[in-house]
Amino acid sequence: MAHPLQYAPYACAPGQSRGRLYGEPESPTRSVFQRDRDRIIHSAAFRRLKYKTQVFVYHEGDNYRTRLTHSLEVSQIARSIARALALNEDLAEALALAHDLGHTPFGHAGGEALDEAMKDYGGFDHNAQSLSILTRLEKRYAEFDGLNLCWETLEGIAKHNGPLKGRGENKPLPGPIEEYDREHDLELHTYPGAEAQVAALSDDIAYNNHDIDDGLRAELFAIDDLKDIPLVGPVFAEVMARYPGLERTRVIHESVRRLIDAMVNDLLNETRRRIEDAKPESAQAIRDLGAPVVAFSETMAENDRALKSFLFERMYRHDKVKRMASKARRVVHDLFELLFDDPSRLPPDWQRDVNGADETRKARGVGDYISGMTDRSSIDEYKKLYSPDVKD
Repeated sequence: MAHPLQYAPYACAPGQSRGRLYGEPESPTRSVFQRDRDRIIHSAAFRRLKYKTQVFVYHEGDNYRTRLTHSLEVSQIARSIARALALNEDLAEALALAHDLGHTPFGHAGGEALDEAMKDYGGFDHNAQSLSILTRLEKRYAEFDGLNLCWETLEGIAKHNGPLKGRGENKPLPGPIEEYDREHDLELHTYPGAEAQVAALSDDIAYNNHDIDDGLRAELFAIDDLKDIPLVGPVFAEVMARYPGLERTRVIHESVRRLIDAMVNDLLNETRRRIEDAKPESAQAIRDLGAPVVAFSETMAENDRALKSFLFERMYRHDKVKRMASKARRVVHDLFELLFDDPSRLPPDWQRDVNGADETRKARGVGDYISGMTDRSSIDEYKKLYSPDVKD
């Protein structure tokens, strides 16, 4: 499909951006959202994703996905969807590339351990941590902390899964989001723009299908185990019937690419239907709809839930993954306890952030430091601080 000659009226057009918290001269060669994307790619946090777990720890095999390769795959899907809907591809790509920046080492196991360790100090939330990285923790520029991204990019990071206020929930806002929102109102009671909604569902499409790929390659389950899963089973059966005798790796790749295509096309059809019904005339109209406009059909949503349920039971709860998760929780928990009790063991730059701080600020500083570590740097730090005999 050719690039649209103009954006849809409900797209976040670069010329209509609400701008940056700190005013800057704009680039003569790049749109504001291209510039946001480039700042994300050049950030230290983005580089560290290379050694952060998706499901398997970095040393378990070079062919498994990391947070970095996953983010690149999400961005490819998000750009394709945004282009087909005449949305802003650059904004969708920036959001896809940044959505996992706040993850700890060791995937969700590390995040859960850090959240538990920080439960008396506001807890830990990886979406809020992504916002902290983009607005505070990246220290590259002379005139401000963070990357000084556009309002629309930060809005999409904070609430790409939906509104954070006004949904009848009693759960308090994560501290970093609440603090930044007071300075730069992100309208947390509304849905985000369509590009952020695209990035969120592109994440679902990517990790579901690529976890099938990684799970089969790691032999956590077999192709035959997928036969009763709606959509997935029939697609694998169709590929094997059409190409009898095809080697297993090609069967997996051919099936996964067809599954991604099916989910993308369903999302496009359902989203176009919702847009036709709602007839939004601006990006703000998308935010004010009170419901997401980018979505799967109900049938595909059920298929998605069935696949998630299978992966939860057969992959994320597999003994091999659970053993890794248990070790990960211990490493993250023990590192937090030691560094919180003795901040002098932090690197000098981090010590300056917590010296003289109250308990909550100190816990946040230690949490910021640990969440920025990679799988291997956290293991190395654990060995150095606790036990030189601990095994990878």
